[in-house]
Parts: sequence; structure tokens; C-alpha cells
Amino acid sequence: MFEVTHIQKLGVGLVGFGVFFLFLGVLLILDRSLLALGNILFISGLTCVMGKERAYTFFFQRHKLKGTIAICLGIFTVLVGWPMVGMLIETYGFILLFRGFKNIYLFEP
Repeated sequence: MFEVTHIQKLGVGLVGFGVFFLFLGVLLILDRSLLALGNILFISGLTCVMGKERAYTFFFQRHKLKGTIAICLGIFTVLVGWPMVGMLIETYGFILLFRGFKNIYLFEP
């Protein structure tokens, strides 16, 4: 087994709060402040869980750079004040970034 550090536990909490605020922001008809807070908490929590070096190498691989740029552009668009366009750009970025995980099965077929 592996040991879970305090930073990773904090990261899981930040990711949870980030997902909650993103869900609440979408539920409340794309509230700009909740979406921005959710984005910031989610990205910082993901960095805490993965570690700085692993997160950097994950997000800035050559074939994932287009997805990373789309996510950053989407976050910036939400912060500027266009939450609908920003969430669409972020969704596109997440699809580009995590499309390599399509062959992972959650349940045995």
C-alpha cells in the first residue's frame, strides 16, 4: 500500500469543494463567481493530490498542450464574465486532455 500525506488529503478536499462549487454554479444558471471559485479550487486540489512535478508533466505534455490551453482560456473567459462560452471552452479542453483515458474500464466487461 502507499501512504497518503496531509497535502494529498487537503487536495482531495479542495477537489471536492471545487466540484461542488462548479455543480452549484451550473445549477444556478452559470453563476460567474461560483464557477470561478470552483475552477480555482479544482485545479489547486488536483495539483495538491498529484504533486507539483507530476501535475506539470501531465498538463504540459506535447500532445496534451492544446487541452491545457483550452482549459486555461476557458477559466480566463469565465473570470472575464462570459460563463457560458467559458464552460464550453473548458469542456472542450477536458475532452482533449482526458481523451487518452477512454480505454480504462471502471467495471470488468
